[in-house]
Parts: sequence; C-alpha cells; structure tokens
Amino acid sequence: MATFLYRLGRFSFRRRALVAAVWAAVLVALGLGALTLSGQLSNSVTIPGTESQRAIDQLTEKFPQANAGGATARVVIEAPAGTTVTDAKGKAAVEALVGQLKTAPKVAAVVDPFQAQSISPDRRVALAQVSYGAKAYELTDEDRQALLDTANAGRAAGFTIEFGGDAVQGVPATGATEGLGVAVAAVVLVITFGSLLAAGIPLLTALIGVGTGMAGIFFASGFLELNSNTPVLALMIGLAVGIDYALFIVSRYRHELGLGRDPEEAAGRAAGTAGSAVVFAGLTVIIALAGLTVIGIPFLGQMGVAAAVTVAIAVLIALTLLPAILGFAGSRVAGGRVRLRRKPVETTHGERWARFVGRHRIPVLLVALAGMAVVALPALSMQLGLPNDSTAAPESTQRKAYEIASRSFGEGSNGPLLVVVDVSGSANRQAALGQAAADIQKLPDVAAVTPPRLNQAGDTALLTVIPKSGPSSAQTEDLVAAIRTESGHLDAKLSVTGQTAANIDVSEKLSDAMLPYLALIVGLAFVLLMLVFRSVVVPLKATIGFLGSVAATFGAVVAVFQWGWLTGLLGVESTGPIMSMLPILLIGVLFGLAMDYQVFLVTRMREEHVHGAEPQEAMVTGFRHGARVVVAAALIMISVFAGFVLAESSLIQSIGFALAFGVLVDAFVVRMTLVPAVMSLLGRGAWWLPKWLDRILPDVDVEGEKLTKHLDEPEDRELVGASR
Repeated sequence: MATFLYRLGRFSFRRRALVAAVWAAVLVALGLGALTLSGQLSNSVTIPGTESQRAIDQLTEKFPQANAGGATARVVIEAPAGTTVTDAKGKAAVEALVGQLKTAPKVAAVVDPFQAQSISPDRRVALAQVSYGAKAYELTDEDRQALLDTANAGRAAGFTIEFGGDAVQGVPATGATEGLGVAVAAVVLVITFGSLLAAGIPLLTALIGVGTGMAGIFFASGFLELNSNTPVLALMIGLAVGIDYALFIVSRYRHELGLGRDPEEAAGRAAGTAGSAVVFAGLTVIIALAGLTVIGIPFLGQMGVAAAVTVAIAVLIALTLLPAILGFAGSRVAGGRVRLRRKPVETTHGERWARFVGRHRIPVLLVALAGMAVVALPALSMQLGLPNDSTAAPESTQRKAYEIASRSFGEGSNGPLLVVVDVSGSANRQAALGQAAADIQKLPDVAAVTPPRLNQAGDTALLTVIPKSGPSSAQTEDLVAAIRTESGHLDAKLSVTGQTAANIDVSEKLSDAMLPYLALIVGLAFVLLMLVFRSVVVPLKATIGFLGSVAATFGAVVAVFQWGWLTGLLGVESTGPIMSMLPILLIGVLFGLAMDYQVFLVTRMREEHVHGAEPQEAMVTGFRHGARVVVAAALIMISVFAGFVLAESSLIQSIGFALAFGVLVDAFVVRMTLVPAVMSLLGRGAWWLPKWLDRILPDVDVEGEKLTKHLDEPEDRELVGASR
C-alpha cells in the first residue's frame, strides 16, 4: 500500500492542475445537484418494527382520518391576569384562533378546547390540538411560520399564546459561532508550522472535503429521507479529520524537505508513509461509523454512512488533492523555521514528559486511572431519552408552551398517549371498547382518558390517554408498558403510539443496541491494532484505554446535560435525559479518533523497538517524534467539536461537548499519559505475539518502513560506490 500511495502522491504532485480540476468539477457538480435537487430533511426518529410504528401503520390502513404519523402541534392559550378563557372576550379569542388554525397550510384537523373540555381548572388556560396531514419533516419553514402567525391577533389582544409539538421543530442549523472552532484550529496550525501557507493548506483541503461531503448529502436528500442531524454530524467529523489528516501529511512533507529531498520526492514519501497511517486511521473511523448500520436503527445508520462518506472524501483529498496543492506551493511550505539537514535540537517537552512518566510510571498510572474513574462516576445515573419541548431553549415558544401546560394541566398534558383498540375479533365490540377504556383509567399515573373515536368499519378505535407524569419520566414509560400488557386481560388488542410512546420505543431500542455495538467496536479495535502493531498486549491496552475514555465522557455528559453542572459556563440552556442516540454515536466516532492517535503515536515506538532500541528508549524516542503532531491534532479536533457546543440544538450541543471532552481525555490522559506509562512498565512484553499468530497475520506496514528502506537503498549503494 505504501508503494502505491508513494506513486499516487508523486503523480498528483506532477499532474497538479489535472487533479485540482477534477476535484473542482466534482465539487461544482455536487453543489449544483444540491441546489437544484435537494429535499426536505427529516426530524423523524421512528424505527420500523417497534410497537408504536406498527400502531401507526395499523391506523394508516384502518383509520386514515386519524392522521396517524402526521405532525402535531399543541397550542396553549392563556388569558390575561384577572380574566378567563371562558368569559365573552376569552371565548371569542379562542374561537377566532381555532378558526385561523384550521386555515393554516397542511392542517388536517383542529380540536376545539371547548369541545374537548381542555380548559384548566382555574379557566385561565385552554389547550388546542392541531393535526397535520403531512409529517413534521415535510413541513416547510413557511408552513411553520404560518402556524405561529395565527397567534398575532390573540397576542395583540393581551393573550399569551405559545406552541409546542413536533410541527414547530425546525431543522437544526449551524451558525457563525460554530466557526470559532475552525478559527482556533487555524491558530493551532500556525503555531505548529510557523507558516501561514503551511497552516492554510490543511484548512483549505478540509473545507473542500466538507463542502464536497455536505453537497453530496443535500443532493442525496432529494432521493432519500435523511435525518436533520445528518449534515451536522458529517460537518463536525469531516472538519476535524480533514484538518488532522492534512496536518499529518504536511508535517511529514516538511520533514522530508528538511532532509534535503526535492519537493516531488518529498510529496511522494509523505503520501507513502504518513499517507499510509492516514488510510488506516480513516478506515477505522469509516468502519466505526458505517457499523451503525448493523444495529437496526435506520436514521442512525444513515447518519453514520453520511459521516463515513465525508471521512472517506477527506482521506481521498489528503492523498490526491493535498499533494497537488503542495505541488503549487513547492518548498515554500517549509517556511522560515525549517533548515536543510539541521542539527538535533535540545530536548523537547515531549521527550521530557515521556522520561518523567517512565521514571514515575506507577504513580502516574494510578493518578490517571483514579481521575478517569471519578469523572466516570456520574455515568451510573445516566438516563436516556429523546428531545421534547421540556428540553427546548428557555425562551423558545415550545418551552413556554410546555411550562404553561404543565402548570395548568399537569406535565402529562405535554405527552399524550394514543391507544389503538382493535376490536375486530370481539363478539361485543362496544363492551370490549368500554372495558378497555375503564381498565386503562384504573392504571396508576393516568390523569384522563378521552372518549373513544371509532373508524367507519367499527373495528378500530382511538383513545387519548393523558398521563400524570411528564413525557420523559420513568412513570410514563411504566404506564406505556402497563397499557400494552392489558391486552392479555381484555377481549381486544391494545397498541400505544404517539410521539411520547415512539420516543420511549426508540430510546429502548437504542439502549439495547449500545452493548452489542460496543462489543463490535472493541472486537474490531483489537483485530485492527493487532494487524498494525503485531502485538496482543498493545491492542488490549488500547481498547481498555478506549473504554476508559468512553466511560469518563459519559460521566461528564451526564454531569453537564443531565445534572446541570457548568451549564452557565458552557452556554447549555436546558437539561434533561441524555439523547438516546448520543452514546452509540460517541462510541463509534471516539473509537475512530482514538485509534488515530494510537496509530500515530505508537507506530514510531514499534519502529524503534524493531530496530533494536531498548524498550524504555523506544518509548521515549517514539513519543518525542509523535507527541507534537498528536497534541496539535487533538487541540484542533477539540476546538472544532467545542465550537458546536454553541449551537441552538441540545442534541448538537451534547454531541459537540461529548466529542470534544472524549478527545481531550483520550489524547491527553490515555494516549499521552497512560500509553507511555504502560509501555514503560511492560517493557519487551508489550510486543509479545505468539509465533503461530505472527505467521498468519498479514504485514500491513502502516509506517511505510519497507518503502523507505527500498527507496533509500539505491542512495546508500551510490554513496558506497562513490567512496570507493
């Protein structure tokens, strides 16, 4: 592989105009496709095969007028102080609002608060329900704005009118604040390279890669139903790895220039050596993200595949477009700090740290492990859920509607359950339906059960159950399970659906999938690292360190986003259950990034060990060569991910924080501290591999050692001949 990449790097360097033109054409073509053929992104998080989805499918077939699966909105109308919604002025305002809601685009039905008797006990608040004939992701910004505009007249008359439900939720978008991470990354690159040109190249290639990937995603949205968080995940991952991969290759290119090689040869060697590590590192991220497809959750699989494709584009750009750009820049990338064949400098900070860790390996190991364990403790209290109006920003209309409804009707009014009663097999359908409603009313945590609505065939009815507890509570989850078990005692079949039940089903599915996915990732990590390092102990240490990083990150996420620690400092406006999809996303992404640092740091240690260095010296030398680049790469990733903590969406905030904190722990605690301590402690035992296994494992040569040896041999022979 290293030889192929060497030739590819030299080809791209020589034919730089052609390579740049090809990538420009790809970017323009996908950009035009995105502008003309892109579709609406989806907020849907349903999973085929869950009971809530089966109930929706049943209603779609037998009760289409119920608009099951369509978007819904809850409209809260609060009368001014000293008045009620039932007096003449209040009733007129509510009726006028209901009339306007019925004329809003794509609205299928509006439940009048007076007909449904959804008036608060103090008669100051009314609750209207709006059903759409389209799904939430099919609503445009104009549709949502038209819904919100229906409140203008009532608000002008002094009424407080707020909106909740999935019909109000827009597509998460990134803003200028997320670009702060890229700005910090640029500063890190300038400090690392000491050259604006060298620093600008990784940023340029990363932006081109992300632009290509994002254009491809929006182009695909015209043909596929993609989750609204898909482009955001691809953006943050693509930016981080795109900058990092270019950083590794540009660093090696500058090193080769410093050895006196001509620019084309330096580009080829950089692609063959650092490029080989980039390919392996990229493959780990791609496999981890694409592995999300095997857990049976379509929207999560789509997010993983889209992010994996963006990473693949970043790898291809690093191996082709980057050498082409280096061809345009030539030796100017070296800047003023790099001198040809410069003499060894004084001891670096990385070497001093490695020697310190080697001398005090036991205390360092214990302190690092104890610190990670303490940070991980909150993870024991992790509660998973999906976002609802209670986790919206405090100033948003969704959050205000949730709080007013909770105060006036109880928290359960924000999460009604739709119960589908199938009485097609009942001898006495009316009796079976009445018994079902009565039994549900007797269950714990039930506040109210509305009268049943029958379909035209009379074999399917729909009940609305209002829980006493909120949609994210354990009591509501228990209530859903209790209703579903009632079928065994009735002459009817009960199914529970609605947004609250669907969220519960999705969270349960995601929770059940986490351990199998973690096992898949850990197994994959072990095999891949065993191929690279030809050792059993190093992969075992790496995977244990990865699990420690994941546990510590889970603990930090719970402390911030569930317990509310440091929310003011980090700009987190709402707390609640951890997003159900976050743990699996974090495991997949952090695995790939952790293996990046493992490869770039430990491969040089292995190279020194193979060349006969003593274990302690091999660790120090490998650390000295890899630490600077790994630190720069980690700081870049942390800054890019941390920029997304400033986003408006709580899911994007939590993903950005989790990835930034995870990289921080994995790079600086695990790879930069635990790895040298354990390598020093184990000595030669770190490289143990059974002979039978050594014979059957392929030699992947990630560092391009064979390529370097092959290329240098002619030079050595020429030098020997000249000396004679």
